[in-house]
Order: sequence, then structure tokens, then C-alpha cells
Amino acid sequence: MNLHEQLKSLSITLPQLAGPFGSYVPAKKVGNLIFVSGQLPMQDGKMLAAGPVPSRCSIEQARLAARQCVINALAAAGTVIDLDQLVGVVRLGIFVNSDPTFFEQPNVANAASELLIQLFGENGRHARAAVGVSSLPLDAAVEIEVVLEGE
Repeated sequence: MNLHEQLKSLSITLPQLAGPFGSYVPAKKVGNLIFVSGQLPMQDGKMLAAGPVPSRCSIEQARLAARQCVINALAAAGTVIDLDQLVGVVRLGIFVNSDPTFFEQPNVANAASELLIQLFGENGRHARAAVGVSSLPLDAAVEIEVVLEGE
């Protein structure tokens, strides 16, 4: 099953890009790698989850936000490659706007990782960093960056 079919089977529709918000491109293809700029959990033009986890954003909301970031990252990748030419995922970096005593960033990141594995199967398994930060652009709860592999 190609990626478009896999997305459809999960009832996922890729959005129009919500940015970029600065002096960068949403994605860049170098050889067979696609580097996707940091993606926020924007859905229908609105921030899906804002503020630090867990004081202003629950862990479950942050997990949903991480999934949305993946969806947005795929939309960004689609600006430089036909999504059906994507082979898999190389690396995922996830940044979680965290309260000082919150240490469950990997739990939030798992939601993004699990979606990528659903979409790409074994080729969705990837190297990963899950990092807690004191703030993110636009007060987002989560931001991800991803490196994908194309044909």
C-alpha cells in the first residue's frame, strides 16, 4: 500500500501548509533525504495544543499534537517529493514545551513514532531525540522535525 492509500485508510487528510513563518523552506531534498523543518501542531489554521506540559497542556493533548506535527511534516515533505516516493523515516526530533518537573517527553514522542510506524511499517522505525524545552514558537506544546528517505 502506498503512502496516500495508507493515509486514507487512517482517515488522514494532509493539510495546506501553515507557514513558513520565517526565512526558511518547509522541506529540502538532499540526495535521497528529505529534511523537514520544525512543524507545529497546527490544524485548520489553529494551534491544536499550547503551553507547557502538563500544567497547561495534558499529556494526551500533547500526544495528539505530536501526531498532528507528523501529518504537517508529511504535507511539508510533499512540497519537494511525491509522497509515494517516500521509503521511510530516518530520524525524528521532538521538542516538548515542558514544565520543569516533567520528564515524560518520550511518552509524548511515542505518539509521533507510532504514527510513522503505522504509515511506513518497519521502514517507519527511526532514530529519535525527545527533548524538553522551556518554550516553543507561538506557545506550541510540541514541535517536531523529521528526516525522511525517498527513492
